[in-house]
Amino acid sequence: MSKAVVIYGPPGSGKGTQANLLAWTKNFIHFDTGKFIEEAIHDPEKASDPQIQEARKQFDSGVLVTPTFVLKLTTEKTKEIGESGFNVAFSGSPRTMFEAFGDEKNPGLVEVLEKVYGKDNVNFIFLKIDPQIAIQRNANRKVCSLCATAILYNDSTHHHTECPLCGAKLRTRAVDNPEVLQIRIKEYEERTKPIITELTKRGYKINEIDGTPMPFVVFEQLKLVISD
Repeated sequence: MSKAVVIYGPPGSGKGTQANLLAWTKNFIHFDTGKFIEEAIHDPEKASDPQIQEARKQFDSGVLVTPTFVLKLTTEKTKEIGESGFNVAFSGSPRTMFEAFGDEKNPGLVEVLEKVYGKDNVNFIFLKIDPQIAIQRNANRKVCSLCATAILYNDSTHHHTECPLCGAKLRTRAVDNPEVLQIRIKEYEERTKPIITELTKRGYKINEIDGTPMPFVVFEQLKLVISD
């Protein structure tokens, strides 16, 4: 039976890296909703759409994009992935209580995952990390403009301009600006973290993993969790 893994943690905790490792080594599809939304709202062909314009303004400032807009996009894609028989890994999504649990008219992503994968095959992981370490990681992060690989550095003294994987130019994301990061962390604490409490009430086990060590060390712990 296919599995769904949802990885939570503050910005910079390594959610995307761990989801990528699942995709590269364990036959998962990494549904990077942040990247998915970023590409959708920065699509030049949709630039004149008022809804897209508002979503772009929210995203680039560090504020979470309107949940109804995000839920519609992610639900459609999740069903497509699950009904095709693929394992799926989410990095930080669903991000709000509405996106996770919906309302009377809109089923949340948790309900969608339960229907597509079965509740026993949906795993929730929480990466714990000191917020200051997370800020340092993101402030020094570069992202490939082509393959979107995230390149982490310990400080700002590096002079790398090209992706070591594909050779395309590296860029700094607008949302990795230190001031925007503070907003993103506040958004996470107020709007995303409460989801974990609600999931516990609904009978889900939240598997906590220390996100501070090197990614390969964290991944060893993650593999143990999803193999149970």
